[in-house]
Amino acid sequence: MKFWLLLSLFLLHEALQNVMGQHPPKNKRPKEPAENKIKPAIKRFKPKITKMKEREPTDSASKTPSIMTQVLDKGRFQKPAAMMSLAAGQSLELRCKGNKIGWGYPSVLDTFKDSRLSIKQNEKYSQLTLMNTTAADTGEFSCWSKSCDGPECQKDESKTGSTYIFFTDKGELFVPSSSYFEIVYLSPDKPTVVPCRVTVPSAKVTLHREFPAEEIKTDGTNIVYDVKRGFVYQQPTADHKGIVYCRAEARGAPKISIKYHLLYVEVPSGPPSATIAASSSRVKGGENISVVCTVLGEPDVEVKFNWTYPGQEYQRPVTIQNTWRLVDRGVGHTTRLSKSVIGVEDFETIDAGYYICVAQNLRGQTTVTALVAHF
Repeated sequence: MKFWLLLSLFLLHEALQNVMGQHPPKNKRPKEPAENKIKPAIKRFKPKITKMKEREPTDSASKTPSIMTQVLDKGRFQKPAAMMSLAAGQSLELRCKGNKIGWGYPSVLDTFKDSRLSIKQNEKYSQLTLMNTTAADTGEFSCWSKSCDGPECQKDESKTGSTYIFFTDKGELFVPSSSYFEIVYLSPDKPTVVPCRVTVPSAKVTLHREFPAEEIKTDGTNIVYDVKRGFVYQQPTADHKGIVYCRAEARGAPKISIKYHLLYVEVPSGPPSATIAASSSRVKGGENISVVCTVLGEPDVEVKFNWTYPGQEYQRPVTIQNTWRLVDRGVGHTTRLSKSVIGVEDFETIDAGYYICVAQNLRGQTTVTALVAHF
């Protein structure tokens, strides 16, 4: 028994010796200084370029912010739309930011100096109030900030506001006019408007000729309907002359507008076309003389006259009379004949010389001269 125990211990010892011989322990060599330090790895990165996305322009960004606000009931406010409808009889209150504000509104409110309209400038805003509104008040309401240098002020185009308001009235489908018949001049070099405006923006409006009785077709090119203005003739001709009216329908019986007499203008726009003539170029002492300055122009363009004459520095008494009338020159052509007549009685030597007439309109002025001699 002891023999087998000794043999087992001997064999175990031999096995351990074999194992130790096959895997001798390795002697580690001394490390070099700084051998264990981690070397930084150099990595090359391709730069990533981020493209900036261009912002698409929007209507709100491209338009100048409005300075106008509408005051509603119970102290509420809102920005008014470009076009809106209110029932006639309501009150309107608009405010515009700024300490110096100018206002624009339908001309009917200026024509009659309407007491329903009031404008008040406060420290930070201006307030427009219109009481008991009517269909005739339909139109554009606008405001703008004023930039002032002393007593002179200019409109600041960057600070404005506007809205077109339809004041609806069951009995007034068309914006009322002060007359039952209106003259409209057709000019060959600018668009002409037949101003039959409505109080309901959704109304169906058509244009008609009285004689021969027919509807005038609007093709959207030569004749265009603008709900804010009326029918617009883009390039008027003599063929468009005559008497016309408008017809509108909106939730009920159709309504007829006033009549418009379209007259074709012969003379194009520009400074006055003036002529001058004396009753005599040579005058004896004691005689009477007159010098006439005449202008043919657009029917709706006013002409103003100014005179310079020889006896002016001596305060020589003269008479000056200005008149005008419309003249039908045939084939539908109409012009405005304006005259200014200067008269001198009991002609004297100091009255001899040059009579100078200056005719002026909104587009310029023209000077003409006549020489009157004494013998």
